[in-house]
Amino acid sequence: MRRLEDKVALITGGAAGIGKAIAETFAKEGAEVIIADRNAEDGAAAAAGIVTKNGAAISQPTDVSDIAQVKALMDRVAELFGRLDILVNNAGIGERSDFRHLDDEAWDRVWQVNVDGTVRCAREAFDLLRKSGRASVINVSSLMANKHTRQMSAYSASKGAISALTRSLAVEYAPYGIRVNHLAPGYIDTDMIGRFTGNPLIAKLLLGQTPLRRFGAPQDVANAALFLASDEAPTSPGRGSRWMAAWR
Repeated sequence: MRRLEDKVALITGGAAGIGKAIAETFAKEGAEVIIADRNAEDGAAAAAGIVTKNGAAISQPTDVSDIAQVKALMDRVAELFGRLDILVNNAGIGERSDFRHLDDEAWDRVWQVNVDGTVRCAREAFDLLRKSGRASVINVSSLMANKHTRQMSAYSASKGAISALTRSLAVEYAPYGIRVNHLAPGYIDTDMIGRFTGNPLIAKLLLGQTPLRRFGAPQDVANAALFLASDEAPTSPGRGSRWMAAWR
């Protein structure tokens, strides 16, 4: 039996890079996948690619920084499946700027997608996740939550917020049978980092900070997400536990 057989999985930012690798891996392992991405064309193509390999996938154009679109996304999940077993909050953007020149608009743009988007998806999906009984939320943070690179202050701050949020949600959601974890990838070979690694000097610098001396692949992150999404990961006690009764 495949590791995610009969599970429903929602991946934000699932049209490319890490999100696409996670969506493809989850579908291969038996999950019914919903790809939520603000790029409607790429999202549809990613879902179609999964279907051609006999996987189950649909796409829902969604800008996670827009609460109305997040609510519409969760309404569609409820209509089609009635529950959600796996939520991967992967959608994210970066903004490169010296901090002293970073304007409010750029800061807000990063924060609204990376942090507010994660908050809204995790909050609006709660009732669907609770119906699963063994749900998993996976928030994609970053190495830069703890290790800073120049001119990436907005991105680093947003990823640090995601890591802190994850710890809080892990405590709040556990009594409902919902696990919450975050992944903090290093330098992964995606279009986002490719904007910088096309410069040989920057690529050499980043590789010099990487113990394996290679950039990670999206599949590396997808494999870790697969474990956290599967029933092999530790489960919480659920609503029926004595701890929950005492906490009430």
